[in-house]
Amino acid sequence: MCTAATYQTKDFYFGRTLDYEFSYCDEVTITPRNYPFHFRMMGEMKHHYAIIGMAYVMEQYPLYYDAVNEKGLGIAGLNFVGNAYYRKAVPHRDNVAQFELIPWILGQCSSVQEARMLLERINLLDTPFNERLPLAQLHWLIADRYEAITLEAVKEGIRVYNNPAGVLTNNPPFNMQMFQLNNFMQLSANDPENHFSSKLSLKAYSRGMGALGLPGDWSSQSRFIRAAFSKLNSISGDSEAESISQFFHILGSVGQIRGCCEVGDGKFEITIYTSCCNTDRGIYYYTTYGNHQITAVDMYRENLDGNLLARYPLIQGEQILIQNG
Repeated sequence: MCTAATYQTKDFYFGRTLDYEFSYCDEVTITPRNYPFHFRMMGEMKHHYAIIGMAYVMEQYPLYYDAVNEKGLGIAGLNFVGNAYYRKAVPHRDNVAQFELIPWILGQCSSVQEARMLLERINLLDTPFNERLPLAQLHWLIADRYEAITLEAVKEGIRVYNNPAGVLTNNPPFNMQMFQLNNFMQLSANDPENHFSSKLSLKAYSRGMGALGLPGDWSSQSRFIRAAFSKLNSISGDSEAESISQFFHILGSVGQIRGCCEVGDGKFEITIYTSCCNTDRGIYYYTTYGNHQITAVDMYRENLDGNLLARYPLIQGEQILIQNG
């Protein structure tokens, strides 16, 4: 289970939580412009936009969970189990394997508008990366500072939805997630008014009662509602520190706590990492379940005209400052 979101102040921010019961040794990975991508059916992309994001690197191939390119376009893939549907190759289409989607789009698109045009030709293949990695069932949030869309490959075909909330979780399909917001239009950041009955003198007895009814469970639909409410009511300054701090607070509202979501065999889903990328500056920030200090990797401190991956394993242990030490 995961949650992805966008946020805009002076700069544009894109990030997500990755919630699971184990990690694939994730690394912040920078793919420079001349690192070749070999696609299963679409040939080789020798030159492309530089990319930074979180990936599991296998056989020197960055399998990105979420990433942003140097033009400010971001993509995050989230579990969509039971609904994702991929196909065999067909003629006259861009036959792209599911795990190739992020480099395929980010490598050559500078905006959501360009991504839309590319998605009109796409056919997502039911091709796993190898025999050791099962085919991931995903849907995707794609966004820049001007708009966001959700991409889903389902039995009915490829679906591209406008995403005015700039938020995505897992199931159900995105149009159903958005529809559920109709049931929570009464929520407010302000104190509630008495609409129960004019015959009763009812008063708010606590701050925050305007949000009574906001779901607090860990289901993907509830996290979507909670993240959308938190983001769309969020107010922060536009400095870098204020912006990234606020973004981590927004995603903190849907963080998974070990012990609260058992998935069987004594295993629990947790928020393995939370990311926030300044898409304008190419800086990827993250925290992990065991390390709340915000760590940053700056794409522009690497040789983006090179042909080697830059990889940074996640810092896991808590970084505690002894103030009176």
